[in-house]
Amino acid sequence: MRSKKSSRPEQVALSWDIPGLIAGVDEAGRGPLAGPVVAAAVILDERKPIKGLADSKKLTPLRRERLFDEIKAKALCCSIAEASVEEIDRLNILQATLLAMRRAVEGLRLKPNKVLVDGNRLPVLGVLAEAIIGGDALVPAISAASILAKVHRDRWCLELDQHYPQYGFARHKGYGTAAHLVALQLHGPCAQHRTSFRPVAELL
Repeated sequence: MRSKKSSRPEQVALSWDIPGLIAGVDEAGRGPLAGPVVAAAVILDERKPIKGLADSKKLTPLRRERLFDEIKAKALCCSIAEASVEEIDRLNILQATLLAMRRAVEGLRLKPNKVLVDGNRLPVLGVLAEAIIGGDALVPAISAASILAKVHRDRWCLELDQHYPQYGFARHKGYGTAAHLVALQLHGPCAQHRTSFRPVAELL
């Protein structure tokens, strides 16, 4: 369906439905005080439907883990990418997130005809793209991407917890919980903390 014409010509072009492969894109880890921001891109296979796809934040950890494996097995292709702590501190979290999204799309084995991105900002891509606010609850491919990104980052935090058990990354996944802030006060930042984020910067 075509939407009403916009004063911004790029949105007119992006509002058209086109045939071909559609990739959904979402991220995980914009808010935490530590670790990379992770993005995923997924092209689903209509012949292999996946039940229960939803915004990853509304699923239990066990359900996310099971869907992660099912998505990897049934999707036509998928890609997970990161932007590092160093890139977050150098570029800022928004630009680092867009960079991770671009890397995820470019990592797809198949080139999509159109990319649907959760949120209101688009990475620079070589294909048609459209931002959809609340897309992780509306578009199955974006829901799948949100699950891949979330599970990948949670697993990364579990590994980080083994190297820095004093911070409790396995529990809070890097978010600025009270326990995490206390650990920061006691031990100072580690190499994976984002120095551009205020609670960390104030301790440096």
